[in-house]
Amino acid sequence: MKRLFLIALLALAACKEEQAGLPAPVPLTEAAVGYFCQMNVVEHPGPKGQAHLDGQPGRPLFFNQVRDTIAFMRMPERDGRVLAVYVSDMGAAPSWEDPGINNWTLIDKASFVVGSDADGGMGTPEIVPFADPAKAQAFAARHGGKVMALKDIPDEAVFADGAGGTAAAPTDADPDYLNRLRDLSQKLGAKP
Repeated sequence: MKRLFLIALLALAACKEEQAGLPAPVPLTEAAVGYFCQMNVVEHPGPKGQAHLDGQPGRPLFFNQVRDTIAFMRMPERDGRVLAVYVSDMGAAPSWEDPGINNWTLIDKASFVVGSDADGGMGTPEIVPFADPAKAQAFAARHGGKVMALKDIPDEAVFADGAGGTAAAPTDADPDYLNRLRDLSQKLGAKP
């Protein structure tokens, strides 16, 4: 019995140590620029996301929409190891227009409303995160949609173009995308 208790205690300590080792979310400021669009994040309504990559302490990648955040996580060609990803807790947000600067929740702990009538900061259907599943259910009752865990969100909801189709991810053939990516790399101190 003592052995089982010690094993459980060690596992709990390891779990807490792993959680404690995560980078903390960074408050949203006027300087935050969306990773994909290179537009100012605070100028857009709705929930946001931030991804912390290994080797870039305190300088997360910001996203104008949660859909963009999830798309980034699912991209196979993503550079860098992701240490932590946070999304706005819309249950704690002052309003849709002001999603808050410090109300972040870990993306894999959030409950998401998928398929609601809510459009995100870039004017496309949004996947709306909540730290409290009951608040997600209440939002879905008012705005439609279904409450899901991150792992259950279908790719079609993440990559939909807002017109019922599926948006293609930017490719190396898109010169505007390459220029924005090069500018971002230089800002972060990486070699282009």
